Amino acid sequence: MDALHDRIRALNDDDAVDGILVQLPLPPQLRTNEVIGWIRPDKDVDGIHPASLGLLLQNQPGLRPCTPMGVLELIRETGAAIEGRDAVIIGRSLIVGKPLAALLTNANATVTICHSKTRDLAGTAARADILVAAMGKAAFVTREFVKPGALVIDVGTSAVSDPETVRTLFGDDPLRAKDLADKGYTLVGDVDPRVIDKAGWLTPVPKGVGPLTIAMLMKNTLEAFKLRRKLG
Repeated sequence: MDALHDRIRALNDDDAVDGILVQLPLPPQLRTNEVIGWIRPDKDVDGIHPASLGLLLQNQPGLRPCTPMGVLELIRETGAAIEGRDAVIIGRSLIVGKPLAALLTNANATVTICHSKTRDLAGTAARADILVAAMGKAAFVTREFVKPGALVIDVGTSAVSDPETVRTLFGDDPLRAKDLADKGYTLVGDVDPRVIDKAGWLTPVPKGVGPLTIAMLMKNTLEAFKLRRKLG
């Protein structure tokens, strides 16, 4: 912890550094919330410092969490309305679920957060115009969770190595077969890909939310650069 603290403190004090990102998850012996709190808020390009999250909740300008912002951009790119729509988020992490709920609320959606203790999870999800899955359980969201025509955003990724499971989900997909042969696993989202014929939109895994997360990180880094130099 001491070495990491010293490194972050040095980056905080370095005027040539505009953005600091701690790659999560951290090893269990490191206290994640404490480590994130060491970062200067104006260099928090991941947007998850307590000060950044506070500004988000107040709907004030600031650096926003990257993955939730990526999700919001994906929704907007489809042309789907957000205002007045029912949005359900499965997952309540501080990295995705909770800040995404705030972003969607600020955009005037009616938001429900679901989790492991939610009663009738499938029934709640099936009322959503916008459904976001972010719990990290492979192919957990099946057809019964999806309202016909819903916009479904799949944030989760899990490594699946069982060939029979992969074949059940994707059929004889040569790209998935190549993954299994080359790496011994393929990445599967939280949403069963077979819901595609019921959903209006379904983001792929991989190459769905991930690239947008990286784009939002670059956007935050540029924003931090401009804010620190009062460039407007």
